[in-house]
Amino acid sequence: MLLSFINRRYREGNQVFFPNIVSYWNHILFGDLILLGRLASNEIGKLKIKDFDKFPVPKSRQDIYHNQLPELASLRVQVDDLIDYYCANLSEEDCEKFITYTTTEGDSITKAVADVTQHLFNHQTHHRGQLTCVLSQFGLDYGCMDLPVIVSEGRRT
Repeated sequence: MLLSFINRRYREGNQVFFPNIVSYWNHILFGDLILLGRLASNEIGKLKIKDFDKFPVPKSRQDIYHNQLPELASLRVQVDDLIDYYCANLSEEDCEKFITYTTTEGDSITKAVADVTQHLFNHQTHHRGQLTCVLSQFGLDYGCMDLPVIVSEGRRT
């Protein structure tokens, strides 16, 4: 039902930060790809630049990698697999390191790996929250997102 609903309205305008649902999903992917690429450039969490050969190159916050939901969903799964790999291989030693990278505006910045990793997830959370607002504006009931309701007590798997 959700996919059917989104397929009908994913290009429709909204009253929030990005112009439509497809722009949100592309922007979240942009954030993931650019941050993971910066980590890979420093071989953090066993990521390597060659791991990104199959992905689009992030250039701008307005990048549109795909306009169709099936292609977006496929890319999302691939990027999520890379995030899972990164998390499984991230060490405490990695988190204590600093990396230097160039922003999309051309500035050189040095940040702690722990902070970059935290931002990877905070960025997703922020824009996914905006996206649920858009879905709500369109009248979609996406269900309860409260932790005690969606994760059973004591679950660790």
